[in-house]
Amino acid sequence: MKITSRTRTALLSTALLVGAVPWQDATAADQATRTSAAVQALDNAMTPGEGQKRLDSMIGSFDVTVLVWTNPAKPPLEFKGSAVNTWTLGGRYVQTMLAAVMDGDKFDGIGYYGYDNATRSYQASWMDTGSTAIGWYRGKMDKSGRAALLKSVQASSSSGTPLELELRVSIAEGGDHVTQLWGAPTGGKAFKLMELRSVRTKK
Repeated sequence: MKITSRTRTALLSTALLVGAVPWQDATAADQATRTSAAVQALDNAMTPGEGQKRLDSMIGSFDVTVLVWTNPAKPPLEFKGSAVNTWTLGGRYVQTMLAAVMDGDKFDGIGYYGYDNATRSYQASWMDTGSTAIGWYRGKMDKSGRAALLKSVQASSSSGTPLELELRVSIAEGGDHVTQLWGAPTGGKAFKLMELRSVRTKK
């Protein structure tokens, strides 16, 4: 990725400020070496690569079936919607725009998937009109590139107590994908809260 000298200088200065070895104590040779290494690390951290490419099959338009479990012992509620997934910020993040109707009420959601080059982990965030919270998830994708497990701890919307959540994503070869949200009280048994079944309608 090409960035301007001014931008690189600003970002590099920030990175050096949080370095393990005090910058002012380094020799001129050490400073040059560290500058070169820091520039390379910065470029590696900010440039999309293989981790992002694994998400490419999710790009497109999809019909979405939304299943919601209010009671794990009963059948889920079912709603219909659609989603459009696009690359944003130069191919760094997948943006999901979901629109559905639940019991006659409009339900909208915005999500982001990304791969953090520095930590080598996948991350996701989710916001919708059913909450005022932003959900944050972090985890790994398996070697096949078809399944990911991301975890989070968030406050229960009903009681405010911690709730351990898992976002389980499975991606078919053609891009159809299933996203499941599982949750459990801390130390309790996990159960499925929601499932989104996305079937491609357009690339």
